[in-house]
Amino acid sequence: MSDRHLIVLNVNDSEHEVLVEPRKTLVDVLRHDLGLTGTHVGCEHGVCGACTVLVDGEPVRACLVFAVQAEDADIRTVESLSREGELSDLQQAFSAHHGLQCGFCTPGFLMLAEGFLAQRPDAGREEIREAVSANLCRCTGYQTIVDAVEATAVRRCHVQEKEATA
Repeated sequence: MSDRHLIVLNVNDSEHEVLVEPRKTLVDVLRHDLGLTGTHVGCEHGVCGACTVLVDGEPVRACLVFAVQAEDADIRTVESLSREGELSDLQQAFSAHHGLQCGFCTPGFLMLAEGFLAQRPDAGREEIREAVSANLCRCTGYQTIVDAVEATAVRRCHVQEKEATA
């Protein structure tokens, strides 16, 4: 008989009680127990970044975290980006700048960029390029991803400036 633990995960602002084995990864709980299949499983070694989610605002490889380790943390998946069917500004920028092709790596890039921009809202192009180099994409060549993240950073800075002067 396997040892199981009842844990409570706060995912996308909702609490979920889940009965898990201690060895079960966060990505498996998100996908199989909670049905949040936007988080993709790629290499399962923490290299590709397809499984990137935000844990307490930090980009984290969900394939490297046991679900029991994420209890009491604030977890955000790609599903948290759109609200009421509306794509977020970052998602819109990825679409407008063709920052996705096959789309497999896109959720991981979106969450990596969301976490990065929260920490570095005024990041320049070189900083963005360095940040997105943490994830792997076999289709885009990264240029369009950098373009999308940069456009989002610029847009968000303009919005904050307008709000500050209003």
